[in-house]
Amino acid sequence: MSADGGVLHLRLDRPDRRNAIDDAMMRGLTETIEAAGQDEAVRVIVLSGQGEHFCGGADIVARNAASAGGRRPRAGSIQRRLPAAAHRLIPVVLSVQTPVVCAVRGWAAGIGLALAVAADVTVATTDATFWAPFADRGFTPDSGLTWMLPRRVGEVRARRMLLLGDRVGGERAAEWGLIDRAVPPAELDAAVREITDGLAAAATVAVGLTKWLLHAGASADLESQLRDEGFGLELSSRSEDFREGLAAFREKRRPRFEGR
Repeated sequence: MSADGGVLHLRLDRPDRRNAIDDAMMRGLTETIEAAGQDEAVRVIVLSGQGEHFCGGADIVARNAASAGGRRPRAGSIQRRLPAAAHRLIPVVLSVQTPVVCAVRGWAAGIGLALAVAADVTVATTDATFWAPFADRGFTPDSGLTWMLPRRVGEVRARRMLLLGDRVGGERAAEWGLIDRAVPPAELDAAVREITDGLAAAATVAVGLTKWLLHAGASADLESQLRDEGFGLELSSRSEDFREGLAAFREKRRPRFEGR
């Protein structure tokens, strides 16, 4: 984890396991992103993986080996654990008012796929692979993928990924709208930096409230959404960046937003 110029960098760091996420990493990510959402110095979060892969999924093998001294967990353990693990992390990524940018190399499977879809902007290499491995492993999806994927790529494509286990390459993922764009491997860092630089220099209050409106609108009726838009407009118009935006328009120059 590192922060620079309003950009908080979070890197999954288990390259020997394709950055598979264990329970401690899940808690750490959730708590760090929540804290970043309340830190006025953080204007954008970048999520990436160390080495050749973004994330190969949750480390189920290690979790089961550690459960109950190596014995099989008792019935209901998954249902009890998820609200404090993946089913806490993904809603935090979706709802935090700090934009999240995801950089994907190699595999993005399981919870890795969910993080890539939940992020506000995801850029991947053209040779990246997005995979929902659940059907191939004999269990059902989690991490909100049955909710997010149909909304992102449509019912037919979501069913192919979730029911048939179709693996989607980086270029196709961009064509489908699963991610923002795919670039050659050598260009990934520059592409992510261009996006984060733009977000870090944007009107942070307005960007955060716009993200909130987009997330809330996924399950709201029009009347509720219009009311929320009025609330968002009221708050953003009281920000210092709003006044700077008006001044820049009058003076025919680019605004210099301070994120306040």
